[in-house]
Amino acid sequence: MSEPTARPPASGAKDQVARLLTLVPYLHARESVRLDEAAAALGVSPQQLLKDLKVLLMCGLPGGYPDDLIDVDLDALEDPGGDGVIRISNADYLSRPMRLTPTEASAVVVALRALRNGASPDTRQVVDRALAKLEAAAAEAVSARIDPGRDGADVDTALLARRLQEATTAGRQVRLTYFVPARDEESERVVDPRGVVTGQGWSYLDAYCHSAEAPRLFRLDRISSAEVLDSATTTDPEPPRDLSEGLFARSSSTTVATLRLAAPARWVVDYYPVEEVRALGEGPDAAWEVDLLVADERWLTRLLLRLAPHARLVRPEEFTDSFLAEATRTLGLYEQLT
Repeated sequence: MSEPTARPPASGAKDQVARLLTLVPYLHARESVRLDEAAAALGVSPQQLLKDLKVLLMCGLPGGYPDDLIDVDLDALEDPGGDGVIRISNADYLSRPMRLTPTEASAVVVALRALRNGASPDTRQVVDRALAKLEAAAAEAVSARIDPGRDGADVDTALLARRLQEATTAGRQVRLTYFVPARDEESERVVDPRGVVTGQGWSYLDAYCHSAEAPRLFRLDRISSAEVLDSATTTDPEPPRDLSEGLFARSSSTTVATLRLAAPARWVVDYYPVEEVRALGEGPDAAWEVDLLVADERWLTRLLLRLAPHARLVRPEEFTDSFLAEATRTLGLYEQLT
């Protein structure tokens, strides 16, 4: 008579979670099943299955109150007079498929698409299968036009991020209508999208702007419309920039500008990311010299006009001419009014 084959040890938190995820649907599919029968079907020993059932007692819905947790009849399994039948209750929600809100589904889709960009071919296949299922479910949910309530803006932003990421993957240009706070106006421009990124709590589209002829970041909540065009992108594809260290990073399209700020203009340091701050004296009225990265000369000109007469451009000197020309034009407008 041959010896029974020993089962491999079933230990480890990861293995136990996998068994619990299998155990509950298995029990729900059967009205009653004995402990030894379930253990054989699941490939574990009755002792291990009993340990898993005791862990299941501490699982349930958030809150942790008795009515939130799964109940297991341990008396039937441990008492000498018990019948050895597994009985669980208060776990009906586990037999239902998980439902995601439009916000949750869209957020997961955006995260998976970001993961896909840097994934290996094997991982990308898995991500693509998950994306196909999620996008089909999300499209069905959106088509129902359920009122999202207070989360409506989040839903719109998440869906916009999803469309922009799809345009990036397809290599299609996008026509944006974008609100520019500095000019208090909306502008329309065609961009080559490079991806959706997050920085300082906001979501941005990183794209090459054909109007500015340079890469730009567009905050998603300031995009009033985005039309994916049939035309293909014309610039070389590049990965979206990393915003983990801030919105501004040194690149071939940025210039370090040095400003000298009097005390009334030192608020710039708190409002904009700066590279370095140097105090030019002591005391509360001392001037500061600051270095900051500039990607658009027009932005720097508008900033200097706001700060005048409490700020002066130290370098680069080539920005001085454009600032003086704009300042002269602005003064001319005031003279016409008077």
